[in-house]
Amino acid sequence: MPAAEAQQALLEVLKSDSRSLFARLVRALGDFDLAEDALQDAVHAATTQWPAGGVPPNPRAWLYQTARFKGIDALRKRGHTIHDDEALGQVQAPQETTEPEEIEDELLRLIFTCCHPTLSPEAQIALTLREVCGLRTEDIAEAFLIPAPTMAQRIVRAKAKIREAGIPFECPPPAEFGERLGSVLKTIYLVFSEGYFSSSGTKAVQVDLIEEALHLTRQLASLVREPEVLGLLALMIIHKARLPARLDPDGELVLLEHQDRSLWDRAAIEVGSQHVLTALRSQRYGPYTLQAAIAAVHAESPSYEETDWTEIVGLYDALLRVEPSPVVALNRAVAVSMVDGPEAGLALIKPLMEGALSNFHLGYLVQAELYQRMGEVGLAQVSYEAALAQAKLEPERRQIQMRLADL
Repeated sequence: MPAAEAQQALLEVLKSDSRSLFARLVRALGDFDLAEDALQDAVHAATTQWPAGGVPPNPRAWLYQTARFKGIDALRKRGHTIHDDEALGQVQAPQETTEPEEIEDELLRLIFTCCHPTLSPEAQIALTLREVCGLRTEDIAEAFLIPAPTMAQRIVRAKAKIREAGIPFECPPPAEFGERLGSVLKTIYLVFSEGYFSSSGTKAVQVDLIEEALHLTRQLASLVREPEVLGLLALMIIHKARLPARLDPDGELVLLEHQDRSLWDRAAIEVGSQHVLTALRSQRYGPYTLQAAIAAVHAESPSYEETDWTEIVGLYDALLRVEPSPVVALNRAVAVSMVDGPEAGLALIKPLMEGALSNFHLGYLVQAELYQRMGEVGLAQVSYEAALAQAKLEPERRQIQMRLADL
């Protein structure tokens, strides 16, 4: 078989299944780092064996079994006693035994493991994003607004605690979801957010992360009847409905006010809006349902100018009461500026930029836009330059540069 064809087959299975394979290996081997090394070894074996012997009928199963045998071999070399009958024999050609539905369930199971209540909430989310979803430590640190070395240490300590405490790699019964559900939802939402608006790199949108987050949320919604799960699902559905208009033909970002709303998926928006109403009527909703309600108001508005900004300010008021954060306060300030003018928005943003958001590029970007609306070109330029200095996503940097040129 041509090497290029074998390599393409390997890339395809890694793109679609690498995180699920990793999740299943972690449960089989009981160690995050060992599972990662074993999967890498299996990938290396595939690069040499597939061109010579052909791509196996079930490439995913081949990778899993090969990685599992390599991981077991590594455990044996460390002096561990292996009681698995299949593992006691010599490493042999992997069999085609992996069931697709089982491998899909592994990812959700591992997320619940990482969100075990013995770990701090911050460690739960950081560990899941890094080890389960494959996000870079630097990107996770930026989402938490902390230095990357601090985040790296947090992840290392969380893995050590799981190993030392013998935390089982399993999903609890649905009746016991409660104590972990908040962290699980937050983690899945951060995965979706990274896909919908990448924090760095050259791609503004990563559809694979969006689809993975949606898949996990739908799985969760089928297991537990909680309004916030439905609220999160609604939020993702409504945002995804706008994807066709978020990038122009050249792959550049298009701001909400400039998007062609005829490209939005109206059927998906209707589904998401119905989920929002169902969650709101339960009277047990939380931050994701409120964010979904805000997204629904935007999605159902005929234009940016005709948006009911007063309603959006009210929803942000409710969101701040439920989950106060500087980023929510920043978004609320934008809505206030649409109701009461840019000066009112700037007055709310100033203390945020002097405090928690002093290194947050989107804060400077909002500040620049409000100064520009006021005609304060010099101040707008300073803020745009500050945003540019901190932005890491290339399409976003190009957009900021164009706005500077327009000034």
